[in-house]
Formats: sequence, C-alpha cells, structure tokens
Amino acid sequence: MTGRSILLFALAAVLEIGGAWLVWQGIKEHRGWILVGLGVICLGLYGVVAAFQPDAHFGRVLAAYGGVFIVGSLLWGMVVDGFRPDRWDVAGALVCLVGVALIMYAPRSVGA
Repeated sequence: MTGRSILLFALAAVLEIGGAWLVWQGIKEHRGWILVGLGVICLGLYGVVAAFQPDAHFGRVLAAYGGVFIVGSLLWGMVVDGFRPDRWDVAGALVCLVGVALIMYAPRSVGA
C-alpha cells in the first residue's frame, strides 16, 4: 500500500507541477493558449489522481502532498529549467520528505 501511495504522489506531482508549468509557459512566456488549456487539463487530472490515495482523510493527503510538491518543484526546476538548488533548498526538501513520511506512513491506531 505504501508503494502505491508513493507512485500516486509522484504522478500527482508530475501532473500538478507540469500543469502549472504549462500555464506559466502559455501566459508568462507568451507561448499560447493551447499550453494554458493543456495545463488546466493536467491540473484537473492531478485532483483525480490525488483522490486515489488509500488514506481516506483529504486533509492528511493534501498536507502530505504539500511536501511532495516542494520536492517535485525543485526537481522539475532542475530538469526543465536548469535550476540548481543550494544546500538550504536541499535541506528544506529533506525536511519536507520527513514530514510526508510522518503524516502519511506513521503507525496509527485504528480510526486515527
């Protein structure tokens, strides 16, 4: 179940970050409304993918996803835009991943 959850987080990140990037490219970089439309579709699909997380608590899933989004955004910037994170970016991303692990995968009593 944890492996499936991690894959869903990764797919959600690609869709959300990619969708936002497409909107950015279409508007800020004047590359056209077709990219904006594709971005909006990706952003909508992100919500669909997030809904397949096995945890039933919307707030928990979205809070944990926030950490995944931070790490994914830094990785996207590195791969797509040539961004080079500094040590503080990397340290912050690691803190976020620890937070994701605690929020999503820490042992809980039934019903928590």
